[in-house]
Amino acid sequence: MSGDFYLEPQELTKLGNAFGTRAYDLARAVESFQGKTGAESIHDGFGFLTESEEATSAYIELAGEMAVRLGELARHFDEIGQAMKVNATNSEVADDTLADLFKGGKR
Repeated sequence: MSGDFYLEPQELTKLGNAFGTRAYDLARAVESFQGKTGAESIHDGFGFLTESEEATSAYIELAGEMAVRLGELARHFDEIGQAMKVNATNSEVADDTLADLFKGGKR
C-alpha cells in the first residue's frame, strides 16, 4: 500500500528531543526579549523622539503581545516533543510485544 512508512522509535525520540531543545531555546529568547522590551526600556528609547504617549504605548503593547505569542509557541513545541517521546515509547513496547508474539513468547 502506498503511503505506508515506518519510523524507528529511536528516531522519533531524537526528533522529540529536538523539539524540546527548540522549545527551551525559544523560551530563553522570549525571556531575553522581554527584558529588552519592557515598558521602561521602550520609554527610555523612544521618550525623546515622540511627544505621543500613544506611540509609546503601541510599542509596549506590541512587544508584550509578541512575548505572549512566542511563549505559547515555545510551550507548543515542548508539548509536541513530549508527545513524540511518548509515542516512541509506546511504539517500542508495541514492537517488542509483536516480536514476542511472532516468536511464540509471552510478555
